[in-house]
Amino acid sequence: MGSPYLYTLRKWHLCFLAEGVAWAAMDWMEIVMSENKIALVTGGARGIGLASAKAIAKDGTKIVLVDLDAEGVAAAAAGMGGDTVGIACDMSKPAEIAAMFDKVEAELGPVSVLVNCAGIAVNSDLLETTLEDFQRVIDLNLTGTFLALQRAAKTMVANGIEGAIVNMSSVNAQLSIPTIASYCASKGGVMQLTKAASLALAPHNIRVNAVGPGSIDTAMLAGVNENPDAMARVMSRTPLQRIGKAEEIGSVVAFLASDGASYITGETIYVDGGRMGMNYTC
Repeated sequence: MGSPYLYTLRKWHLCFLAEGVAWAAMDWMEIVMSENKIALVTGGARGIGLASAKAIAKDGTKIVLVDLDAEGVAAAAAGMGGDTVGIACDMSKPAEIAAMFDKVEAELGPVSVLVNCAGIAVNSDLLETTLEDFQRVIDLNLTGTFLALQRAAKTMVANGIEGAIVNMSSVNAQLSIPTIASYCASKGGVMQLTKAASLALAPHNIRVNAVGPGSIDTAMLAGVNENPDAMARVMSRTPLQRIGKAEEIGSVVAFLASDGASYITGETIYVDGGRMGMNYTC
């Protein structure tokens, strides 16, 4: 018992007496941890959510896709293959969010990574925006993000999981566009929620970051793609002179969710082709 080659892995309550065996066992445990880690991605049926899920899955992490579109999320899960799970859930409804997490935790286990991608934008003149439309955006983009973050964090703390949470903000957290006031408000809220949550969860070694996309080729940008004048305006405020790809956001999300970002928390990383540096909003 006094051997200098005694190693104790307290987390698994195992010990090994030979140095070579100890390191082999530790490597094996790391592989098992990767295989058993669960990442839950909201807005996962398409676009940035699905691209993020695919990027995270590359290290063997089990993926749970969540989306309002039941058929779409089922198809996305089937397309990813393996043991990817697709669950239909309205992320603007507190009761549905709670039931979804109950199901995941009961059937699969606690989540180690949460990616909040579900979101919408509603274009309207500020003076004509209805309370219903404003609240619809806030309920999904901000309140839904908060509820998912809180629930995932509670489970991580209860299970001693040093997890990672990645929220989807936007350049519009700081650069406002008058016709999407509710969207700008929601994404600014996500940016500040990310900072506040990172401070609250730091004692538990749970990291919380956000990604702020610029103009990305997703369904939300479809109207711009079909309008040459609108596209010209987008290019005028994008130094790299192109639209970003969902996969380019997904790779940053996967990095923030990984151990490679273990000393990063409370940050919003802008992936925008240089737009933030121009401070050009419309």
